[in-house]
Amino acid sequence: MATKKDIETVTDAVEAAAETVVEEVKKAAKKAAPKAAEAAEAVEKAVKKTAKAAAETAEKAAEAVGEAAAETVAKAAGAVKEAAAKVEKKAEAAAKPAAKKAAKGAQADMKKLEGMPRLKQRYQQEIAPALKTKFGYANPMQIPYLEKVVINMGLGTDKENPKGIEAAIKELSTIAGQKAVPTHAKKSVANFKVREGMTIGAKVTLRGDRMYYFVDKLFNIVLPRVRDFRGVSDKAFDGRGNYALGLKEQLIFPEINYDDVDKVRGMNVVFVTSANTDEECKELLTQLGIPFVQG
Repeated sequence: MATKKDIETVTDAVEAAAETVVEEVKKAAKKAAPKAAEAAEAVEKAVKKTAKAAAETAEKAAEAVGEAAAETVAKAAGAVKEAAAKVEKKAEAAAKPAAKKAAKGAQADMKKLEGMPRLKQRYQQEIAPALKTKFGYANPMQIPYLEKVVINMGLGTDKENPKGIEAAIKELSTIAGQKAVPTHAKKSVANFKVREGMTIGAKVTLRGDRMYYFVDKLFNIVLPRVRDFRGVSDKAFDGRGNYALGLKEQLIFPEINYDDVDKVRGMNVVFVTSANTDEECKELLTQLGIPFVQG
């Protein structure tokens, strides 16, 4: 039977063996640790090398992609610029004829306006739109306008005086700016000592620009020269859109020289318009500037 000493001896021997094993394990661990560290360092270096290689490859790929994208963008930009230049050239080529036509049209309009009477310009630009607004015309062709102006001069007292008739026709031609023509009796009237075909007057019919020149002169220069002028009558309408104005003497016209007049002669001026009513005719003449009596 083992004694207490034997047990203590075995215990000490086991503890000593355990300590020996621990030291050997520590030594083995110390010996193994540098190898593990070296292996870890090697693995780390390999990972770093791989990561660097991957990064370099990625950068190269990115640069390649960037260069390709830049080239593509540059090519696209160049194509867009070329297309824009072509479109611009086509637009310029298409715009040139239109611009030329517009310029020619503007020049033609300017030439027309330059050669057009002042009153006619005013009618087209101001009077016609005002009449259309006032009367509510649906069609511009309904707007009233001056068709003609007829100037008549009766020469019944000079029917047997050829020189007087000749002087009257000359004066009327000077006043109107157009050659006047003599008027003849259509039938014989014994009470007035008139035979068929006898010259009993003179007349002139004005249309177009000459008509507007005459009307402008009549309204703005001639009528204000009438002695004690207070306006023309607003009751001399014929019910069909026409108006008649009587003048007592030809001396109120600035073209007539007082010293060359052998006799005072009156005349009748008829304004023929396209108006259907007297109201429209009166408004047209008022807009043109005729000085109707006030009140």
